[in-house]
Amino acid sequence: MKIKLFVTGGTIDKVYNKLNGDLEFNESHVEDMLIRGRVKSDISIEKILFKDSLDFTNDDRELVTAKCSQCSVDKIIITHGTDTMCETAQEISQKVTNKTVVLFGSMTPYSVSNSDALLNLGFAIAAVQMKGHGVYIAMNGKIFDHDNVKKNKELGVFEEIKNKD
Repeated sequence: MKIKLFVTGGTIDKVYNKLNGDLEFNESHVEDMLIRGRVKSDISIEKILFKDSLDFTNDDRELVTAKCSQCSVDKIIITHGTDTMCETAQEISQKVTNKTVVLFGSMTPYSVSNSDALLNLGFAIAAVQMKGHGVYIAMNGKIFDHDNVKKNKELGVFEEIKNKD
């Protein structure tokens, strides 16, 4: 089973700049994460953006959506910043219907101790292989439908909008 992983940036790939104290982008950590997690799945990585999701424009979302549409593989994972992940998932869901797309990110950069990045990557890899066609978000040990999730900024977690029971 082939999987495409698109890198778009977000907190997951930020590093601490010791000179000015800022979190900033240097390089993607996704390949390192796959090695560290001993992932043996057939995953091809492509960097398409490298920015904070708060800086995402409509053009950026359209680019991510177009990459998903044009991808020859029907299992897609996307790294994404958590602040606008739901908006991008919604955009993709409107235009990509014949693929399984899973977005994930982290609240703490991978480069910082106790990051949630590896857990979220693991859930994304599992979800893309187990879920049917659709768009999902993998965060906090859960897989959410794209249309039933929100980021709770006060608690720093993703949660269902409505209970589907």
